[in-house]
Amino acid sequence: MPKRYPAVIDRSEDAWGVTFVDLPGICAAGGTLDEALARAAEALADAAAEYARDGEPLPAPSPLEDVRLPEGAHALTAIPLVRPTGKARRANLTLDEGVLDFIDSEARRRGMTRKAFIEWMAYFVARTAA
Repeated sequence: MPKRYPAVIDRSEDAWGVTFVDLPGICAAGGTLDEALARAAEALADAAAEYARDGEPLPAPSPLEDVRLPEGAHALTAIPLVRPTGKARRANLTLDEGVLDFIDSEARRRGMTRKAFIEWMAYFVARTAA
């Protein structure tokens, strides 16, 4: 089970921002909430890689239930630390035809391959499941 890092979500008129409670200086932004959360997951993975390169331990995440939402913040969430290995593993999936049609249409709409869209969906679920 991946570690989940508490993150504060802020919103301005034209952007969303995400900062990590336990990792000062690690932040992300986007024009939409989904974009900001996706970038936050990437920023968290990048930070973990930098800590590892520097030989430093990554700070432990605070329990989400112990974190208070700062005044003026929009929301609090937990972002899981997903560490891609760079190694591919084949997975043979049988999906409902309607589900597969949805995956293919959304992948095309977003300019993604089916594989990339399914990976993105997994990251999205990991980010939003607290």
